[in-house]
Order: sequence, then structure tokens, then C-alpha cells
Amino acid sequence: MAITLHLDGDDDRRLTELAERLGLSEQHLAQGAIRMYVARHEAFGAVVYSIMDEHAVLMRRLA
Repeated sequence: MAITLHLDGDDDRRLTELAERLGLSEQHLAQGAIRMYVARHEAFGAVVYSIMDEHAVLMRRLA
């Protein structure tokens, strides 16, 4: 899937500068950032569900 990413001036400048420092394209850097964000979000969700499963009885009692 292709998308267009609209950034304000400051975010655009920061992305460009970081990409240049790392020797990456802006697209590659943005894709990596999205992957990291999604992975972190999925990992957090997994921890939350694990805690909820582990403490389901207590959660029901508190509800």
C-alpha cells in the first residue's frame, strides 16, 4: 500500500536531518519508525491481556 505522509515544517526537517545522519532514505526511516511503534503497541497489548488473564478473578471481584 502506498500512502502520502504530510509533515509540518519542523517534523519534516527533523526527519530529513536524521535520515541524512543515519544514511537512510526518509521513506526507509519512516517505515522503520512505524514498524517499531506497531511492535511496541502490540507488545504492550500482549502484556495487558496477560495481566488481565492472570488476575481475571480479582478483576471480576473489583468490577
